[in-house]
Amino acid sequence: MAEKVVIGNAELWHGDCREVLPLLPAHDLLCTDPPYGIGASAGTGKYGRLKIEAGTDLGWDNETPPQWLLLLLLEKAAHKVIFGGNYFSLPPSRAYLVWDKGAGFKNRDFAECELAWCSWDGNARVLTHDPLARGDYREKDHPTQKPTAVMQWAIAAAPAGATVLDPFMGSGSTGVACALMGRAFTGIERERKYFDIACERIARAQAQGQLLPPEPVAAPEQQAMEL
Repeated sequence: MAEKVVIGNAELWHGDCREVLPLLPAHDLLCTDPPYGIGASAGTGKYGRLKIEAGTDLGWDNETPPQWLLLLLLEKAAHKVIFGGNYFSLPPSRAYLVWDKGAGFKNRDFAECELAWCSWDGNARVLTHDPLARGDYREKDHPTQKPTAVMQWAIAAAPAGATVLDPFMGSGSTGVACALMGRAFTGIERERKYFDIACERIARAQAQGQLLPPEPVAAPEQQAMEL
């Protein structure tokens, strides 16, 4: 049975998004990073260096979400940003957000960029943000955790986003970004370990956000790409 926790203007659900989503109203913006089916939860491939003990693979990255669930996601918000858009079957779009990780020719073992599919019409946008140089990957709480700055950029790019939904919340980076930007957030996470981490991170971010008024999100090295 799903459990709901409310922290300020954040509504956090511990449960399976397939069961929780039908209970939720439509939001302004869906901003999410679904499983890519690349084995991150098992520590396979480039994630093989992670300290994942025997029997602790939670299986959340064994496969991508089924198509019917993707279609349900699209119905739950007026505007959509879905990271890993190249892994899923989504409608054609010109408006992609390209997160350039600044890898260049440094022989890093992860993709040099990630693609976020957007539902609205517009030019593709690029953000150069090197997670290693900025320390975003040090002691991260989730194997595929996105930097908060990247999620702030994605939210700010949408035509509207007063209310933001993330059905694959993980450790809560989207919710942290919303707290710092003064946006209402709804998140869903089925794994108790990551749900508890998300609750803690979002509570801290809301406390931090109350100290200062929301500010426009900087977009360093951002440029348009004509398609």
